Amino acid sequence: PQVGTNLTDLRLPRKVTVRELGGCMGPIWPSYYSECSALLFVVDASNPAQVSSSCIQLLSVLSAAPLASVPVLVLFNKIDLPCYMSLVEMKSLFRMQDIVSCATQPITMLETSARDGTGLADVLQWLRTTPKEPC
Repeated sequence: PQVGTNLTDLRLPRKVTVRELGGCMGPIWPSYYSECSALLFVVDASNPAQVSSSCIQLLSVLSAAPLASVPVLVLFNKIDLPCYMSLVEMKSLFRMQDIVSCATQPITMLETSARDGTGLADVLQWLRTTPKEPC
């Protein structure tokens, strides 16, 4: 779990700065919204006990006025673990069809594994093709 905040610069080929904020940092997330031009929202797909909390956090982020037009990439991570929930299951639990249809921003969903790199190429491609620098 991420505690605190980390900044990472990527060259894709343009410079992209990624600010990582852990879920426990939720109360301070809004202080960074005005700097945000794209959003990566990471969900632990191996932890069914956290699904409702993650969904509430996602809905809160999507409803924030400064993020109304910011592209969003939802990453269902930890698919390398035997207990992970599939993309179909996660979409169903999050009611992603309803969220996408009501959201003002474009939303993309991917399965990833930070451990073995599954989905990383797709994440980098998304970062390359989003209009501005992600937060």
